[in-house]
Amino acid sequence: MDNLKNVQPVADFDWDAYEKGDSYAGKSKEELVETYDQSLNKVNDKEVVMGKVTAMNKREVVVNIGYKSDGVVSMNEFRYNPDLKIGDEVEVYIESQEDKKGQLILSHKKARATRSWDRVNEALEKDEIIKGYIKCRTKGGMIVDVFGIEAFLPGSQIDVKPIRDYDVFVGKTMEFKVVKINHEFKNVVVSHKALIEAELEQQKKDIISKLEKGQVLEGTVKNITSYGVFIDLGGVDGLIHITDLSWGRVQHPEEVVKLDEKINVVILDFDDDKKRIALGLKQLTPHPWDALSAELKVGDKVKGRVVVMADYGAFIEIAPGVEGLIHVSEMSWAQHLRSAQDFMKVGDEVEAVVLTLDRDERKMSLGIKQLKPDPWENIEEKYPVGSKHTAKVRNFTNFGVFAEIEEGVDGLIHISDLSWTKKIKHPSEVTAIGADIEVQVLEIDKENRRLSLGHKQLEENPWDVFETIFTVGSVHEGTVVEMVDKGAVISLPYGVEGFATPKHLVKEDGSQAKVDEKLDFKVIEFNKDSKRIIVSHSRVFEDERPESKEAAAEKKARKTAKKEKDETVSQSSNMEKTTLGDIEELAALKEKLSGGSDAK
Repeated sequence: MDNLKNVQPVADFDWDAYEKGDSYAGKSKEELVETYDQSLNKVNDKEVVMGKVTAMNKREVVVNIGYKSDGVVSMNEFRYNPDLKIGDEVEVYIESQEDKKGQLILSHKKARATRSWDRVNEALEKDEIIKGYIKCRTKGGMIVDVFGIEAFLPGSQIDVKPIRDYDVFVGKTMEFKVVKINHEFKNVVVSHKALIEAELEQQKKDIISKLEKGQVLEGTVKNITSYGVFIDLGGVDGLIHITDLSWGRVQHPEEVVKLDEKINVVILDFDDDKKRIALGLKQLTPHPWDALSAELKVGDKVKGRVVVMADYGAFIEIAPGVEGLIHVSEMSWAQHLRSAQDFMKVGDEVEAVVLTLDRDERKMSLGIKQLKPDPWENIEEKYPVGSKHTAKVRNFTNFGVFAEIEEGVDGLIHISDLSWTKKIKHPSEVTAIGADIEVQVLEIDKENRRLSLGHKQLEENPWDVFETIFTVGSVHEGTVVEMVDKGAVISLPYGVEGFATPKHLVKEDGSQAKVDEKLDFKVIEFNKDSKRIIVSHSRVFEDERPESKEAAAEKKARKTAKKEKDETVSQSSNMEKTTLGDIEELAALKEKLSGGSDAK
C-alpha cells in the first residue's frame, strides 16, 4: 500500500479510450507498428546476412539476424566447426522470411556455398589457414568440406608421416591450406601437411646441424620395408639397414621392431648434405663374438640352428650373431659331393664338431661327419678284395656306375664289368639310380678312398664254355639285330653277340641280309680275351658250293703269278749275292797283286 501512495497518475491518460479497449494512449496503432518495424533489420529472401548464435543444442542452432523472429539451423551444417558456441557470428542464407507457420527459414550451408569460391580463392592468394571437415574417404585421399565446397585432400598431404589408417580422420575438423584450384573443373586441393612442414623444416635444420657419427638418438619407427626400417628422428628420417638391426640373422625387420615404437639408434654415417642418414641398432650392444666362451676350442661339440642354406654348405647359428659354416664336404664321409639340401634345411637343430676357430676374423668351420667313425679306417678288414656286397646305385657316367656300399664307402663299376656277354653302351641298360646292385670288391685304394667293383664277376665266365661251342668253322643260327657302319650285330645262341662285315652278309641270291632276319652264320674268328666273335653268312653256302671252271682257272692263275713273283725275287737275291762275290774276289786279287809288287 505504501508503494501505491508514491505512484503519480499520468495526467494526460485517456481513460475513455482505455475503457473502449484502445491502449495506445495518444498514438495510433499504425504509428507504433511503423516504429517497431524501423527498429528491425530489413532483410530479403535469397540474401546472405550475418547472424548471432543465441542458443544451441545437439540438433539445432538458433540464430538471431535482428529480424522479428529468430531462425533455426540444423547442427549438421556446423559439423566443420566443432568449436561453435553461443555468441558466435555466422553467415546465414535467408531462404524464406516466413514459412506457413510464420517461421524464419535460414541455411548456413547455402550461405557458405554462395561465397565459397570467393573465400577459397582468397585463402589461396593470401596463403590463409582455413578449417575444414573431413567427410569421408575416397580413392587416394579424403573429401573435405571447406566453405561448403567438397575439396580433395591427397593421402600424401595429410601428414608428414605415412598414414596407415585413413578412417581415423573421418569426422574430424582440421586446419588446411588451399594448394591448388582448378576453375574449369571446380576442383579444390587442400593440404594439412603444408601447415606442419615449415615448422618441421626448422626442426630438421637444427637436428642436422648437430649430427655426429656415433651419436645416439631416440627415434620413432616410421616405416618398415623388407630391406630396413625408417626412423623419424624428429623431422629427419634415417634408415637402419636390415643387417644393422641385429647381430643375428634377420629374415624381416618386423622380427625386431614394430611400427610407432620408440627406440634408441646410433648414427653410423651420412652424406655431405646429411640427407641420407645411416643408422644402427645392433651397434648399441656388444658383439656376440666378444661374449663367446673362452673355453670353446677346436674339437668341441656345439649345437645350433640352420639359418642359411647354400649348395656348398649350411650356416649354423650357435648363438645370436655367432655362426659357423658346415661345408658340404664335412657333412658326409662320401667322396662324391651332394647338395647341402640333401642333409638339412633352414630351421633344423643340428649338432656339429668345431673344425676351425678364428676369433680375430670371427670365423668358424664345423663338421657333422666327424660325429661318426671314418669307414675307411678299417676298409680292408670290412670289405676285403673278393668280398661280395649289396650296393646302392648313386650315379651314372658314360664309363660306369658309382655304387655306395655304405655311407662314405662307394666305388666304381666299370661298364666292362657289368656283363660278360652284352656290349653295354650305357649303364642305364643294366640298372637304375637308387636301385640295389650286387657287387664284388676287385681292388682297394685306401689312400685315395677308392674301390674298384665288379658286377659280372658274381657269375661264372661263360666265355670258357663259349670257347668250346663257337669253334672256328661251326655254324649257328643267328638274327641280325642292328646294322652299323662297318657291318651288323648278330644275336647268337646263349645270349652271345657276333659281328659280320657287309661282304659276309650277302645271301646266296646276291641280296643283302636285313635287320630281324634269321640266317645261318659260320664262325670265322673267335677271341676269348677280347670277347669277339666274327661270323659270316656267305661262307655257309660258299664253302659247300663246288668251284666253277672259271674260278678254278682264276685261282690257278693267281698261284702261278705268285710263284713267278717269288722266283723273280729269288733270282734277284742270287744276282745280288753274285755281284757282291765278284767284288770280294776283285778285292782279293788286287790285294795279291799289291803284295807281289812290294815283294819285287
